[in-house]
Amino acid sequence: MVDVGSKAETARVARAAGSIFMKPETLALIRSGSAKKGDVLGIARIAAIQASKRTGDLIPLCHPIALTRVTADFTIDEAKSAVHCAVIAECFGKTGVEMEALTATSVGLLTIYDMCKAVDRGMRIENLRLVEKAGGKSGHWVAE
Repeated sequence: MVDVGSKAETARVARAAGSIFMKPETLALIRSGSAKKGDVLGIARIAAIQASKRTGDLIPLCHPIALTRVTADFTIDEAKSAVHCAVIAECFGKTGVEMEALTATSVGLLTIYDMCKAVDRGMRIENLRLVEKAGGKSGHWVAE
């Protein structure tokens, strides 16, 4: 692990996003809440938040950090037959929260896949990316 002992504690924020594309019929199941496994987006939200808290256990050499806030929002996109996930992770510490935001986004989208794979094995997870980060020595960064 990188030594962060001498770094200053600062407020840190990271935003990540990604999407899962599917058949229109699969999206209709999610929207209506009639998927066999239950409330897909509600469960995906909880999975994303839980995953953010476990990032240090999942990614070798990633520091475990005390998160102060994590939000996971899902937007249904009828035109693209997709669900978009946006995560914000925050902490006050010596290292950033980019990996927590990315891990949460990944697991949220994977949860949607898991809950709907019986009806649509061809779903695609795409565009997983860091959208913005703030805090720390490197300052504020926003994706183009």
